Amino acid sequence: MTRVYVLNGPNIGRLGTREPEIYGSDSYADLETSCRATGEELGLDVVVRQTDAEHEMLGWLHAAADERAPVVLNPGAWTHYNIAVRDACAMLRAPLIEVHISNVHTREEFRHHSVVSAVATGVIIGLGLGGYRLALHHLTTL
Repeated sequence: MTRVYVLNGPNIGRLGTREPEIYGSDSYADLETSCRATGEELGLDVVVRQTDAEHEMLGWLHAAADERAPVVLNPGAWTHYNIAVRDACAMLRAPLIEVHISNVHTREEFRHHSVVSAVATGVIIGLGLGGYRLALHHLTTL
């Protein structure tokens, strides 16, 4: 069974209470449940994690690189400026799907650029939590 890491950056753990008009009312627990259930349906071993600590995210990305495991990543605010996260993503040896819950291109201008996208296999933006399910489905086609 293929292990897939679903990694989430800063503030994603606040889903359901953080700006629900932008991110929806589903909680982080709902996100975890949905990803694991989708993984089960697809025969994937899905590991879901969230952190607000850069060093922890870097460690998870390094481990995924060493395992040659695919990653679904919502880097949160790190998307727009964090070169260390981008460089760790560049070390991955399996597909990387970047996911954003909201449509970052309809929001503040600073959100329009991702330092991660250039090293991602694909990017899913603005489809809510459904973007994670689509990413997992896509990984089964590669």
